[in-house]
Amino acid sequence: MKNWPATEVKLMDTDKLVPYARNSRVHGEQQVAQIAASIQEWGFTVPILIDEENTLIAGHGRLLAAQKLELDKVPVMVAKGWSDAQRRAYVIADNKLTENSTWDEELLKVEIKQLEMDQFDISTLGFGMDEMADLFLDKEFGKTDAFEEWEGMPEFDNDNLDYFRSIKIHFENQEDVDEFAEKTGLKLTEATKSILYPENKAADLNSYRIAGTDDEA
Repeated sequence: MKNWPATEVKLMDTDKLVPYARNSRVHGEQQVAQIAASIQEWGFTVPILIDEENTLIAGHGRLLAAQKLELDKVPVMVAKGWSDAQRRAYVIADNKLTENSTWDEELLKVEIKQLEMDQFDISTLGFGMDEMADLFLDKEFGKTDAFEEWEGMPEFDNDNLDYFRSIKIHFENQEDVDEFAEKTGLKLTEATKSILYPENKAADLNSYRIAGTDDEA
C-alpha cells in the first residue's frame, strides 16, 4: 500500500503539468464544460495522476476543465516507480475500465427524479438531453400493432372534413408565441390568445368565442 499514488495528494501549479502527447482519449468542448460544472459544484474530488516528470497519466479532461476555470493549482498524485509500459498502459486502462460498467436504469431514473424533486441541477450529472429523453422514453410505446387494434372495428364514413378537436401548445413567453405565429403564417387573435386553423373557420369561431352562447353553436 505504500506505493499507491493515492497515499499522497498535493497541490501543483497547472502550468507545470504536461499532457501526455499520445493520449488517445479525446475530450470535446461539451464534456470539458460538463467537467468544469462538476468541479464548480463539488470541487476537485479526483486528483490528477502524473508521473515523476509531471506528465499526465490520468486526468486530461480534469486539467482542461481546470484551465477553463482558470484554476492556478490542482490536486495531483504521483505514480512513483512505474515503468514506461505501465504508465502508457494505464493511460488507456483508466479510460476504458470505466466504460465497462452498465446502469441499472430503473434505479437511475428513481435517483434522477428524486434529484429533480429536490430542485437539484441535474445538468451537472453529465447526461445530454438526448440521453435523458432515451432513458425516460416508454420502451413499450409503438410496439402495438395498429392493424390488429382496428381489426373487427365497424366502418365509419364521414364526408365532413371540418376539424373537430383542438391542439393546445403552451409557450414559456410571448416572444415564442409571436415567433410560432409568424413561422406558421397563422393569425394570433388578441381576444382569444389562440391561433385558429383552418383560417376560413377563424372568423366565425372567433366571433362565437367572444360574444356567442352555447345556443349559437
